[in-house]
Amino acid sequence: MHPELAADLDQLPALLEQTRERAVGFLAGLSEGPVVPPLGEPPVPVGLGAAGGGLRAALAEFGERWQPRLSASAGPRYFGFVTGGATPAALAGDWLTATADQNSNSSLDPAGQDLERETVGWLRELFGLSDAHSGTFVSGATMSNTVGLAVGREWLGERLGVDVAEAGVGALGRVRVLSGSAHSSVAKGLSVLGLGRSALTAVGTLPDREAVDPAALERALAEAGGPCIVVANAGTVNTVDFDDLRAIADLRDRYGFWLHVDAAFGAFAALSPEHAELVAGLDRADSVCVDLHKWLNVPYDSAVQFTRRRDLQTKVFQNSAAYLGPLGEHPDLVHLTPENSHRLRALAAWFTLRAYGRDGHREIVERCVTGARALGEAVAATDGLRLLAPVRLNVVCFTLAADPTPERLAALATELSGDAFLTPTRYAGLPALRAAFSNWRTTEADVRRTADALAAAVRKL
Repeated sequence: MHPELAADLDQLPALLEQTRERAVGFLAGLSEGPVVPPLGEPPVPVGLGAAGGGLRAALAEFGERWQPRLSASAGPRYFGFVTGGATPAALAGDWLTATADQNSNSSLDPAGQDLERETVGWLRELFGLSDAHSGTFVSGATMSNTVGLAVGREWLGERLGVDVAEAGVGALGRVRVLSGSAHSSVAKGLSVLGLGRSALTAVGTLPDREAVDPAALERALAEAGGPCIVVANAGTVNTVDFDDLRAIADLRDRYGFWLHVDAAFGAFAALSPEHAELVAGLDRADSVCVDLHKWLNVPYDSAVQFTRRRDLQTKVFQNSAAYLGPLGEHPDLVHLTPENSHRLRALAAWFTLRAYGRDGHREIVERCVTGARALGEAVAATDGLRLLAPVRLNVVCFTLAADPTPERLAALATELSGDAFLTPTRYAGLPALRAAFSNWRTTEADVRRTADALAAAVRKL
């Protein structure tokens, strides 16, 4: 064994304790340090070199060169994108995931995928899905949407008498994918799947909404001239708007299309009795995307993909090799996603669900919704700001009341970045900013601090 490897193995308990201390120190600074450190030139790259120096030297160099540049994305005022953190239980589960280092893809070594199946069952119950839906973990919403669209692509072939997995996507001819306000990952997935970004057709939305107009969707279906895919939204990125899933499912029963629901974070509305109606009808979907490193607050990367047609899913993703398990009634995970190597990412989700249960995660959702409402009220009451849409769940979308240029909004976000991090967007043709609440640490005090900092930044601008 290389001497530095041998030395690290011999000193592993002490080195892991040193790592723990560094992690605890980092977490302790999440609430008080700058949310995004001031931008500057990155550290000057250094060569690898022949000698390493061991783990202790690597920890020291990381602490000096890289850790000070890391954002507080796991903290309570990182409102950019839709970013959760990691609950204490999820963090413990992720540490143990790396410790056990399981490739959970085969019934020849089944513990990992058995644990994943149990976790998927808990998630299915959490989101109000029936046993007709099977699920598996993937890396994020983009992969979840892509897998759902891939199964939908195979369904199109089934309807047209074509085996797409064998013959290729060219056998389908032109494919139509209809959606009101599709997330950018949908177009990306269509590109990956060979269906093409141009397959996506925008359907009219309701007035002053991002939700699809069911009447416009019915007209588009009548004009489609054959089977197609509909991507419904349960929580749009800008305003967390929800399509009427029951009305769309009724159209599916009449017109016959593959119904994929992008519920990346909107699915968590099911946990709140006040908002569960927003996802009524989710169980009727043919495939569903839910991101977990958002509102479940597990570490990146983690999402789950559900479908009613596991048989078609295995047609797409089956991997034939002598050392892999058979398909069978319960296919190994290697046959369900593009990944052959499948990290035991379900363990972090298992830990946080077991530790806090439905009630604990409902409290996180409801506290985030309360915080978003409070910030929305503060924005509406701040001179110089304009709220662009109602705060329907956990996102506040707003702009400057006067001269809302991308440059002025970027300056506003930069001025704010020590106290809170927001990301830019466009809504109704206007440059805007959005604050997404999904972190388990966010409290009323964080909302007040953000509102005060935002008002001060507007005055300064």
